[in-house]
Amino acid sequence: MCRNCVLARPVGGGCPFRQRWPWIGPDLQTLRDTLRPDRLPPEQGLPLAVPVGGADRLVVLVDRPAPAAEPKALVLLLHGLAGDSGRPGVRRLALLLQHAGFAVWRPNLRGAGLSRSTSRGTYAATCNADLLPLLAEARRRAADLPLLAVGLSLGGTILLNALLEQPGALDGLACVSSPLDLEACSQQIDRPRNRLYARWLLRRLIAQTLADPAWPAAATDLKRLRRIRAFDARITAPRWGYDSAEQYYAAASPLPRLQAAAVLPPLLLLHALDDPWVPVLATQRLGEAPPAGVQVLLTERGGHNGFHGGGPCRGWRAAAGSLPASWADRAVLAWLAAQAGGSPASW
Repeated sequence: MCRNCVLARPVGGGCPFRQRWPWIGPDLQTLRDTLRPDRLPPEQGLPLAVPVGGADRLVVLVDRPAPAAEPKALVLLLHGLAGDSGRPGVRRLALLLQHAGFAVWRPNLRGAGLSRSTSRGTYAATCNADLLPLLAEARRRAADLPLLAVGLSLGGTILLNALLEQPGALDGLACVSSPLDLEACSQQIDRPRNRLYARWLLRRLIAQTLADPAWPAAATDLKRLRRIRAFDARITAPRWGYDSAEQYYAAASPLPRLQAAAVLPPLLLLHALDDPWVPVLATQRLGEAPPAGVQVLLTERGGHNGFHGGGPCRGWRAAAGSLPASWADRAVLAWLAAQAGGSPASW
């Protein structure tokens, strides 16, 4: 354990993470939202199309805060690899943030979800040509409010890469299970024990690509790919100007630039030591000598973007009513509340 990392107990001295039966172990933690998604109210986000160059637009779902009052901040909540704005974990966290008084933007990245019909191609771990115009529009609409963000899995990596190019684009960023070293992440997901995960992700990535109106109808060879590295070599790297998957992974891995960064907004990096998808070593290395304002929060358990723990502490239960939330959702809410100028949420 690196000396500057915090284990288990997050912002504001909240409850430590404990696995909840039956979601025991890294794989059940990771799969819980797929096997038993929470019952959420019908989708109420309002679509907003944001231009990102030429005729391409990214479709954002805008969630207004539940109370009829001035929002505390605007929070951009970004999905991960092969995801979109409607994924269960994204919607659950958005509802929690709305209830707490935040306005929320849920973008669909290039080619994902609602953006598939309004943009050509697909996104990458570094897609600043899309992200920076999106963040600029969010900043304009936030006006005097703080502009914060949460990135889930690869969504955090994408936001980190945008911040490393333009540190003033956000006032704070929380990353949950986000890879900082894509080469190590690629090797991890290709391990035999992760074969089913890789197959599921690859099917979704191929479906996004084949649904692209600009993709040649006869080019169906993607269905023969068996590894995400092969997909990145065939599609992602050349589409974003890289000669190989290895070159793309090196350029899109934020760890070296984070370690060398002189100016960054406040950052929270939350990661489980037993994450089966994303190795924790890079996050631990950053925690050994974190830049100013960077907090690394590690848990012994939690899987990949899981963190399905026991019931929330009594004070948080009263504040959130009956809304479902993972332990990570509550930790992120507490951190965002502190960045927005208030005290950390009681939970």
